[in-house]
Amino acid sequence: MSHQFHPTVLREYDIRGIIGETIGPDDARAIGRAFASLLKEAGGSKVAVGYDGRVSSPMLEHALVEGLTMSGCDVVRIGMGPTPMLYYAEASADDIDGGIQITGSHNPANYNGFKMVFQGRPFYGQDILTLGKISAEGVWLDGAGSVEQRDVMNDYVTRMLEGLAGIDPERLASLRVGWDNGNGAAGPALELLASRLPGEHHLLYTDVDGNFPNHHPDPTVEENLDDLKALVAEKNLDFGIAFDGDGDRIGAVDGEGRVIWGDQLLMIYAEDLLAMEPGATIIADVKASRALYEHIAACGGVPVMWKTGHSLIKSKMKETGSSLAGEMSGHVFFAHQYYGFDDALYAGVRLIAASARLGKSVTELRGGMPAMINTPEMRFQVDESRKFAAIDEVKERLSGSDSDVDDTDGVRVTNDDGWWLLRASNTQDVLVARAESESEEGLARLVAQIDEQLELSGLERGAQAGH
Repeated sequence: MSHQFHPTVLREYDIRGIIGETIGPDDARAIGRAFASLLKEAGGSKVAVGYDGRVSSPMLEHALVEGLTMSGCDVVRIGMGPTPMLYYAEASADDIDGGIQITGSHNPANYNGFKMVFQGRPFYGQDILTLGKISAEGVWLDGAGSVEQRDVMNDYVTRMLEGLAGIDPERLASLRVGWDNGNGAAGPALELLASRLPGEHHLLYTDVDGNFPNHHPDPTVEENLDDLKALVAEKNLDFGIAFDGDGDRIGAVDGEGRVIWGDQLLMIYAEDLLAMEPGATIIADVKASRALYEHIAACGGVPVMWKTGHSLIKSKMKETGSSLAGEMSGHVFFAHQYYGFDDALYAGVRLIAASARLGKSVTELRGGMPAMINTPEMRFQVDESRKFAAIDEVKERLSGSDSDVDDTDGVRVTNDDGWWLLRASNTQDVLVARAESESEEGLARLVAQIDEQLELSGLERGAQAGH
């Protein structure tokens, strides 16, 4: 017995595809068998399994559990919930060696996939290719694992509430917060959390519905925050928090309805954290604003710019002993007083904590940030065979210039006007561009530099590509 995956589903950070077209129960079973074989060889034996609210998730979960047990791993089923609840189950239990969450994240309703953690570290890149190879060769172990159910949601919510320890109860009680779950998998956990949080909380769309009837659960797209903005305005709330479909990415708006983007949230978290832990290392991805890196340094922290991708950021945190990290996409990782994984519910708790501890409203914190002018993330289709080569050509051309070039992840060029970025997506045949300046004229000049480099490589910033 062996199994070939569709060529599009084994991705850099996870496994993801379209149900009935590129991914199905046979894939789930093969993933279980290969993952269990790798874990057994590494000395582990027990895997936690969770799933999101998509219509196809229970079917995939059933097949995954079958595969894991067929190759000799014991399975702890934690049921439906957000991805960070699965990470929590793996990180907090002494007897669990790995975890797999079935989730399509923020993809359309007909997608689904698998996010994995292996002995406390992210399972990605080469790990996923190895899993594909084991399946293709059918060289998995045989065994007969056991299956148990474990309810972790209550413990998970209790653990998150520790993020408010030691803060003035009156200040916490005065806060009024809106939450938009977007019909994603975090609904039941959010309801439990809100019922136990101090202050006043207004919740939207907590019923889990894998068809996402109200709006798409991707809080990095501003139109998906319209309902949250309306709630904040109508109830005169202090701020609002939104999640993606599996609860590992956060979006936020302040009391005036202004979006607080990923790097701006990190500015708030960093200011709060550095007052408690001076000199801490804080990581952000290459798409983040210069204002963030400057703010971390001004607050006494050590800013580190790193590659985009939640698995890459988590690995860099372990390597540097970083207390906090984040991405523009809304993944926020707290190792300070927490486990270092991306958890949008916990990030929501920490936003409440930061506002209360700093003694400033989220609206004041957002209003105090420098007014940077930036492009949205521009994504355009480039043939898979050209995307990395084009970036290398740009690097080569700029190596002889007097530009300040950072090649951590693609090319980030800083000059008097601000900065621009060009990088290849790890998961799609797409190039990503972004620029930021303090003036519209400066921004126009930066975008012209991007276009000039693309043209020199025979490309253009043409057809915009979706996520």
